[in-house]
Amino acid sequence: MLSRLSVRQILLAVSLGCVGLLAFGLYLQHVVGLVPCPMCIVQRYALILIAIVAALAGATGQKSLQFTGAVLLVPIAGFGAFVAARQSWLQWYPPEVVSCGRDFYGMIETFPLKRALPMIFRGGGDCTQVDWTFLGGSIANWSFVCFSVIALLMLSLLWFRSSRP
Repeated sequence: MLSRLSVRQILLAVSLGCVGLLAFGLYLQHVVGLVPCPMCIVQRYALILIAIVAALAGATGQKSLQFTGAVLLVPIAGFGAFVAARQSWLQWYPPEVVSCGRDFYGMIETFPLKRALPMIFRGGGDCTQVDWTFLGGSIANWSFVCFSVIALLMLSLLWFRSSRP
């Protein structure tokens, strides 16, 4: 199936998929009432970055820029998968001493941005809590799957496109 789609179509589909995942996350936050933890926010940033890079690379007709975009998407998706895997690990094996730090918005309101950003990337607070599941997997589990699929899709795209004469 990958060979029937153009690189442009694949990149735009990845971008639209990320926008859909972000919209679902906002639905869970604003309609269902789930409060995102700092690790969830970092994963959202990774999805936003993937959506932007994939859209820009897909919007161009130049093969070299599409190839560069696909190359950039691999480490971004890998980073997102790493954060999601770490959160999944914390959910499966919560630490014995739970340090419930502030949520993302509390950090931003209380601390200057210079101090709040490092706190966000530490992933304190309720990152170990599982508030929602689908088919037995938490949001972090499904996020890991999505980031991994994006990374593998880009790697296979790069491999198939580079192996063509």
